[in-house]
Amino acid sequence: MAVTTIQSNNKLIQFTKEINREFVRKNMFDPYMGEGLNAIIRKRFEHKNGGEQMNIPLVTKLNGIGKSTGVLAGAEERIDNYGMRVYVDWWRHAVVTTKAENQKDSADIFGEAKPLLSDRAMELFRDELIQAMMAFPTESAPTNLGTDEGQRVNGLPFDVTFPTYTSTTTFNKYVADNIDRIVFGNALSNGYSTTAIASATSALSVIASVKLTSTTISLMKRRAELCSPKIRPYKTDDGYEYYVLFAGSNAFRDARSDTVIYTANKDARAREGGGMNNNPLFQDGDLIWDGVIVRKVPEISSFVTNTWTSLQAINSGRIEPVFLCGQQAAVAAYAQMIKPTFRKEDDYGFIEGVGVETCYGVSKMFKRHAMYIPGTTTLNSSATGNTAGGGLASLVQWGMVTGFFFAAQDA
Repeated sequence: MAVTTIQSNNKLIQFTKEINREFVRKNMFDPYMGEGLNAIIRKRFEHKNGGEQMNIPLVTKLNGIGKSTGVLAGAEERIDNYGMRVYVDWWRHAVVTTKAENQKDSADIFGEAKPLLSDRAMELFRDELIQAMMAFPTESAPTNLGTDEGQRVNGLPFDVTFPTYTSTTTFNKYVADNIDRIVFGNALSNGYSTTAIASATSALSVIASVKLTSTTISLMKRRAELCSPKIRPYKTDDGYEYYVLFAGSNAFRDARSDTVIYTANKDARAREGGGMNNNPLFQDGDLIWDGVIVRKVPEISSFVTNTWTSLQAINSGRIEPVFLCGQQAAVAAYAQMIKPTFRKEDDYGFIEGVGVETCYGVSKMFKRHAMYIPGTTTLNSSATGNTAGGGLASLVQWGMVTGFFFAAQDA
């Protein structure tokens, strides 16, 4: 029997019109971004009138004892204030095609250009915000500001300045300057004492097995409550006060596995009316412990893997940072919100190009501040510069406690 076979050119091929795009996670910081003073990440738009820098005034509370019946004239208290500068830079991106390529296209690939560009802008901003939270405060302009690729992250990048067990590096100075708002593992003595600053890298070596748990979360919260200048907790619409801790996938996994946190979220957390849909043990979502909302930002773990690689080999243990934030922990300064752009040199309409354009800067909020070693009257000897009131000064992160914990990769 002679069976007729279909020649390859005549075989039916079905092309789907529906295009599958790679997943890009929504910015997990979004719920805590806003224009008001209550926001953890403040959005500012003063740059719409032009300018490369934005000045953000910061004022600390008064601490003077005042007078009763004595003479008040001459005993007034100085208002401690500082202007923090945020630098902005441009980001543009685009894709291009021609009529010739569109003629061949079975699924309108170029039609995905706008959502792909939107996803890329969202992803970039999220990653730059994470980098800004980890960066070391500096009053200098970003190194690559205004260059071909630009630099929208304010501060000195972590991995570039990570020390090799010396006492004069940028990381050690950052730890010394922020002595009351950095936590290494489960004990303050891991990072410093009340009389001397230990090597920050040595502190990281000590915590090679200390995970993010209920105990360490509560320790970070107490640091936020007791440090100076004070860190204002985040307030919800119903008036409750919380701190929000941003953690990568690995650190979040360890916190979720902690017996105390597990039991509290299983037995005491309200979820009426939603059943399993509102149960944090069955549905991925924020944890709540001791007035701290623990929010998972998976890309923090990705940065340790791909960018902050020096944290992968600390005394044979992988260390990940977490960020416990109150109000005004970071700022996003916008000179121009993202908008679509189109190619003008179109070769008589044959070339089609679409792009996006925005101008912004992201920064950890910080203040130049005279700082004393806790429990002493000794001014922090690592600080530099003079304040108006005299004495040495430090660059202190304004609304954030940074923690470092062991967070192993899944085997």
